Amino acid sequence: MPQLRILTGITPSGTPHLGNYAGAIRPAVNASKQPDVESFYFLSDYHALIKTGSPERVQRSTLEIAATWLAAGLRPEKVWFYRQSDIPEIPELTWLLTCVTGKGLLNRAHAYKAAVDKNTAEGENADAGVTMGLFMYPLLMAADILMFNAHKVPVGRDQIQHLEMARDIAASFNHRYGEHFVLPEAAVDDAVATLPGLDGRKMSKSYDNTIPLFAPPAELKRRILTIVTDSKASGEPKQTEGSALFQLFQAFATPAETETMRGRFAQGIAWGDAKEALFDKLETVIAPMRARYEELIAEPQRIEQVLKSGAERLRARYATPFVARLREAVGLRRLDQLPAAPADARPQAQARPQVKQYREADGQFYFKLVDGEGRTLLQSHAFAAPREAGQAVAALKNGEHFAQWADLANGASASDVTRVLAALRAE
Repeated sequence: MPQLRILTGITPSGTPHLGNYAGAIRPAVNASKQPDVESFYFLSDYHALIKTGSPERVQRSTLEIAATWLAAGLRPEKVWFYRQSDIPEIPELTWLLTCVTGKGLLNRAHAYKAAVDKNTAEGENADAGVTMGLFMYPLLMAADILMFNAHKVPVGRDQIQHLEMARDIAASFNHRYGEHFVLPEAAVDDAVATLPGLDGRKMSKSYDNTIPLFAPPAELKRRILTIVTDSKASGEPKQTEGSALFQLFQAFATPAETETMRGRFAQGIAWGDAKEALFDKLETVIAPMRARYEELIAEPQRIEQVLKSGAERLRARYATPFVARLREAVGLRRLDQLPAAPADARPQAQARPQVKQYREADGQFYFKLVDGEGRTLLQSHAFAAPREAGQAVAALKNGEHFAQWADLANGASASDVTRVLAALRAE
């Protein structure tokens, strides 16, 4: 059995904070130390271009985030650590995947649909302000994953759809050109910590409630002192449930330290003392990493060499030979090596049409009718239960009209659907 490959993308679009560390960086670094796992970590700077128009911010954020991961304990000699834009085979693969992907699939991407819905609600043209970068984001993400045939990709629930799309795209390519891609799976860990910010809401740059991971001690203490607490005085028992201060302490403390703090809450610890304890705990954990981070930031050429070396090794090992095989598969071949056509050459039999049922990230169930070339002809409406979707598929195959369950897709006509269904029933 091939070694398990796990791939994680990191978008350089800001300065890392405590929530990024506890929720993504720390668990990923720990996972990279597992035996029999091949780990891929990349800085998705092409993706960052969709989110920011500032070249300086992309460059600076790439430096800061690379330094953060290295300071947090990622060992580049033990994993694949690289910058997306240093692998030119990735945009080439994106184009190859574009040529087997129906526009209807990308039309259903959550980010694109959200932009269209917002424009429509505001009376704007549906595609106002929508770049092709935003529209094709799922294709670039699919290329990131499929380039190295990752088996699992750790994602949040909001990214599950992109993994399902990558699977569909890989299946379409395999169907047309042979088995080249592993169908990746989303790895969603509901146990991963989601830290509260200064105001108790999820720590996020969007809410401006973050604590920068490597803030200087004075700044770290100042931020901690602004954490919102209730009005209970010293000596009054305090609840740990719903306490942002306690949750932050727990995320960085040992189980024994957490239980001690829980007891102090029950005994009525003063909020000032609790904040001082949180500062001491965070400083104990972060100070050694901060020192490594500051050393790395002071030597950007060192980080540049780490990323360049990772990309060069990865291209030689995987990307360049793999894309060479894909170019051969799709017909981008040397002209002086044209194979002789066999005397009894016959047209290849067309692949079978099929009806595919699946579940989306919204929890609803869907089906789609795909013709022999992998093109989606019919896309269903949402069903609350798989049985309902299955009953609609059965009725469709029995010849009932589809208008109540599904819509035509990719320019297909009702006669196209009828013809494909007839071929499907005839098999």
